[in-house]
Amino acid sequence: MSLGRVHSMDSFGTVDGPGIRYVVFMQGCQMRCRYCHNRDTWDLREGGELISHEEVLDKILKVRNFLTGGVTVTGGEPLLQAEFVADLFQALKKHGIHTCLDSNGFAKQITPEVKRLLTYTDLVMLDIKHPDEQMHQKLTYVSGEYTRKFAMYLKELNKTTWIRYVVVEGYTVDPIYAAMLAEFVENMGCVEKVEILPYHSLGVHKWDAFKEQYELQSVRPPSNEQLDAIKTEFDQRGISAAY
Repeated sequence: MSLGRVHSMDSFGTVDGPGIRYVVFMQGCQMRCRYCHNRDTWDLREGGELISHEEVLDKILKVRNFLTGGVTVTGGEPLLQAEFVADLFQALKKHGIHTCLDSNGFAKQITPEVKRLLTYTDLVMLDIKHPDEQMHQKLTYVSGEYTRKFAMYLKELNKTTWIRYVVVEGYTVDPIYAAMLAEFVENMGCVEKVEILPYHSLGVHKWDAFKEQYELQSVRPPSNEQLDAIKTEFDQRGISAAY
């Protein structure tokens, strides 16, 4: 039995992988994305609830009949608690339940725990914040090196992957960056589709609760024309992309 620090759980998720899913939000993240809508999940030592993977499994099994998709573990960043998530996914597979890992790929090392976790993962939704290293650091305050290495490990495993790409004015809206990402995704060879996610500011109230300045307060969501231009960069390479 392993313990994990869980921020919250949602028994009826519809935007976290295929079908209706049980979603587990892990506590803790090392990225500091300027647009983060889960600011309250950053701290790994405080916040959330310390709970065993068996307790989480019990909660999931109680609503299993309503889940048309399976279970997604997101965050925060679940790779920071890879042993816990691996134990949960291993238990879920024994019950024939589809497993999805929603991650930003920020693993400084591909540890044995991370490898075991991916063994029991059916689908990885990989959030690539920015394909350009300098812009990645500007947007998240950390390097994108680890995410790229994690993506290459998914390629090595030929692990079924969806890419998530947030489009935000001043950072990722330029189609040039989408072209860079499309080239990277094409090289991975295991990506089923790319989800183009328009920027939103729905998490601003969480920054307010921490008495911290939300730096993108004046940023507007991208237009359909801008999203279409980004989608075109993937379409030209035969990569399924939608927003």
